[in-house]
Amino acid sequence: MPDEHRLEEKFLSQEAERRISEKLDDAEKIEIDVQTDLLKIVQGQADGVSVVGQGLVIQEDIRVQEIHLQTDSIAINPFSALLGQIELTEPVNTIARIILTETDINRTLASDFVSSQMQDFDLDVDGKIVSFEAQRIEVFLPGDGKIECQGRVLLKERGNTRPLAYTAIARPRTSSQPAILESFNCTEGGGISIEVVTALMQKTKELMNIPYFKWEDMVFHIKDIKVETGSLILMVETQVRQIPSSSNFSST
Repeated sequence: MPDEHRLEEKFLSQEAERRISEKLDDAEKIEIDVQTDLLKIVQGQADGVSVVGQGLVIQEDIRVQEIHLQTDSIAINPFSALLGQIELTEPVNTIARIILTETDINRTLASDFVSSQMQDFDLDVDGKIVSFEAQRIEVFLPGDGKIECQGRVLLKERGNTRPLAYTAIARPRTSSQPAILESFNCTEGGGISIEVVTALMQKTKELMNIPYFKWEDMVFHIKDIKVETGSLILMVETQVRQIPSSSNFSST
């Protein structure tokens, strides 16, 4: 009987690997293990799904060095499952360990996808609006738990627009400490006022302490962040309402 169960798991796992691989632009390695048997499939159940991937590329410029993901037990559409497609009938919780390299992060930040998602943000400074329009951002991971950002924005203040370049060093929020901004230095543009700095620090604190974010039908909770030299390791809890469709992965 165990061998028969493994045949069912192997069929579903291989079909899931094939479907996901078709949606990726590239993958050095993708292994999916669907933990179930025929009786559970007919009942619309599976004990869980695990995913191990390396060098996964989505939309050409978005790359993940490594991912290890495990779901809780899941409720699936039995008819779709018998055809080799995992279709969720209820949301499922997952936990994932994701590794991003410095090169991958900067490649993503420079991508058309991220550029299209980046929005100007406004600050209320003593009742007056100061706007920042992001033009460039680059991340460096020197180790010791630090993230260094170098960027350039257009600062719109009192009817005037001028470029502003900066360097910032921060320690991200982890399970044991809050987010910390160690330094912020202007390298071009003549600097900014104390009032703008104060409002900017408050905005930065809010962004660094966002407990979760959404993408399509998924909600991500970053539980822990570990910064190593050249790489960022994320522990993420995710609630998935549906396995992403091919349209979610296609380039725009």
